[in-house]
Order: sequence, then structure tokens, then C-alpha cells
Amino acid sequence: MRRALGAFATGVTVVTGLDGAGPAGFTCQSFASVSLAPPLVLFCADHRGRSWPRIRAAGRFTVNVLAEDQTELCTRFGTPAGRKYEGLDWDLSPWGTPSLREVLLRVHAEITDVHGTGDHDVVIGRVLGLEQGRESRPMIFLRGQFVRTAAAGPFSSAPRPPDRPS
Repeated sequence: MRRALGAFATGVTVVTGLDGAGPAGFTCQSFASVSLAPPLVLFCADHRGRSWPRIRAAGRFTVNVLAEDQTELCTRFGTPAGRKYEGLDWDLSPWGTPSLREVLLRVHAEITDVHGTGDHDVVIGRVLGLEQGRESRPMIFLRGQFVRTAAAGPFSSAPRPPDRPS
């Protein structure tokens, strides 16, 4: 199943949060906008992860959208253990969550709902704030590897048939 679903390209994010023990975070490919009114987003978190229970208990999170040149950051937060923040420059957002530097976008949210299903939780969050980051190409994951995007030409639709006389 993993191989088949790997045909669907995804962006890559790092979900971060802060509790009494300090900052926590994990790499996440399952992130999406749910609603514009009210503004809601979702991500999926593995039950077995160490960071997710801490972020859940904190009640707030930031989704940091990675650029294609941030593979080291992706790998750092993709490991189950270790000192993910050691030697890393980050900022505390106005909403009390860790904000990673040099990312494309930061989405700050408050957890409103968690749906346990299979080996993951589907997490819904109400957006508290957005911070645009730098302009760059996004990190894309496809078929088990990172791929680079190329600028597409202008969109052209199929020619329209001539209008019929009335």
C-alpha cells in the first residue's frame, strides 16, 4: 500500500509545539486546508511518535512548510529520537509555539478535534495566524524520494469551439 500511495506527491512540513519539557516536533507529509470559514487545517500524526503526545497536550501547534533545500531539517525532525532542536535556530511565535526559520510558511493553530483512526490521529486545528516565509520552491516527496519542481509554462486550456450562430 505504501508503494502504491507513494505515487501521490506531497509537500513536507514539520509540526512543532511547546510543552513544559521544551520544544517538540516531527516531520509530516499529511497536511491540508480543511475550511476557510472558519479557517481550519489538518495533519495526521503517528500514535507511536514521541513528539505528538507532547504537542497534543500543549493544545497548540505550528505547521512549518519546508523548502526544497531543507532536507537536513526534514531528516532531523523525521527521526524518532534525538535532540531535534540542538544547535537549531528557531523563534517562539506569538502563539507560544516554535517557529522554524527560513521555511516557506508557518501556520499557527489550536487543536480543536482529534480523530483516532488506524495507527494515526487525524488532527484538526483552528488557524490562529499565518506567517509567510521566504520565496522558494517547496519540498516535494514522491515515490520514496525528494523531487525538484520545475517552473511550469503558462496554463493553456483547450481551444474553445467557435460560437454557434443564433
